[in-house]
Amino acid sequence: MIHSLIFHSNSELLEGPVFDKENNYLYFVSILDYLIYFHNPQTNEILSIKLDSPVSCIYILGNKKVLAASKNGFFEIDFNTLEKKFVFQIDIDDSVRYNDGIKDSIGRFIIGTMGYPEVKKNVGKVFSYHKGESKTIIDNTTISNGLAFSLDNKYLYFIDTPTKKVARYFYDLKTGELKFESYVVQLKGSGSPDGMCIDSQGMLWIAEWGGGCVSQWNPMNGLKLKELELPCINVTSCCFDNHSNLYVTTAKSESKNDIYGGGLFYLKLNKI
Repeated sequence: MIHSLIFHSNSELLEGPVFDKENNYLYFVSILDYLIYFHNPQTNEILSIKLDSPVSCIYILGNKKVLAASKNGFFEIDFNTLEKKFVFQIDIDDSVRYNDGIKDSIGRFIIGTMGYPEVKKNVGKVFSYHKGESKTIIDNTTISNGLAFSLDNKYLYFIDTPTKKVARYFYDLKTGELKFESYVVQLKGSGSPDGMCIDSQGMLWIAEWGGGCVSQWNPMNGLKLKELELPCINVTSCCFDNHSNLYVTTAKSESKNDIYGGGLFYLKLNKI
């Protein structure tokens, strides 16, 4: 495994990488800088657009077009024109902000919240938004984080970071309703689970905050399969590109030796 630093701009909290496999572009955010980034791996071009509040996650809409979730609402971002447009807002409390999100296969926007500016226990929720209506699908979370669908869309995997576990929910694609099934992964080391993605074999890849790595897990038996170390302690999220290689976002830590925290990394797992 070879890792390379793709981007570093002194960001405190880089998050939410999403790869557009159709157009071969990467998007990610700097939450506390209110920035949404676009990256073209072919040309190394990087563009950014700034909103007016913390921005947490991105949903792909089309070619160089995304929906970005910020504390002050969801904005359509067009990187062709560098324009932004307010689209909608969910009724969230002033003391929370959005965090990780995912789109299901019929287009529902699923997104979690967490306390802001202070993290508070059980004030978070996970919402589903579709055709102008929102509903709460998971309640009483603390730091709503990684979300991933099973390959057959029957399950939604979800991380509430302080639990150090991955929960699996039955997911009804027709109605958008879900029901808790079980905890399928438990982290026992120094790292806490943050962002997450799923690979083509149905294995979960978890970014470990405080653990300095991305780890691969089998949700069928709860076993850890692999651990990929990074040169910084706070690893925030990850996503796969078209070559089954990983983009990984990180955040700064309090360590003076942590010069790479807040950078975007590319982990080459396969030959291109």
